Amino acid sequence: MPASGLSISSLYARHRDDLLVFLVRRTADVQLAVDLWAETFAQALASQGRYRGSGDEEAAAWLYAIARHQLARYYRRGRAERRAMTRLGIERPVLDPETEDEIIRRAGLGELRRELELAVATLSDDVRAAITLRVIDELPYSAVASELAISEQAARARVSRGLRTLGSALDIASITETLRT
Repeated sequence: MPASGLSISSLYARHRDDLLVFLVRRTADVQLAVDLWAETFAQALASQGRYRGSGDEEAAAWLYAIARHQLARYYRRGRAERRAMTRLGIERPVLDPETEDEIIRRAGLGELRRELELAVATLSDDVRAAITLRVIDELPYSAVASELAISEQAARARVSRGLRTLGSALDIASITETLRT
């Protein structure tokens, strides 16, 4: 055990399930979440010598900070990586269906998807179209603006407004979920 007293194995034992659920709920993709989960623990193991905290709460916060960093890194480089994998014909190993179903159940992914659908339904048609083009279709703002026959600034405003509305709706759902457990 390092001088800090941090034990990755005990951190893993205490947080493995909750951390996986945390990542599944943020990605809505079980396989991706498993990949990020594994990378989070690999990074924790590799950097445990730099850990300076003490106590379980600080260790958990450190672990979740690593997970958030892995998630942010994925989103920054993910699109290019997915294109390269497709171009090279590389596929991620697939989880067996039973494991995937269990992770989906634990993460409440079905409920989260229903909550997201309900939140999206509350958006105006203009905002929903902008969100779809920018987030789902991954178009640049200039293309969103062109498609919707609006200025690029208006496209950015619609996407921003829609994401803020969705974020608020899902944050309320997360708070409600936390209070139930």
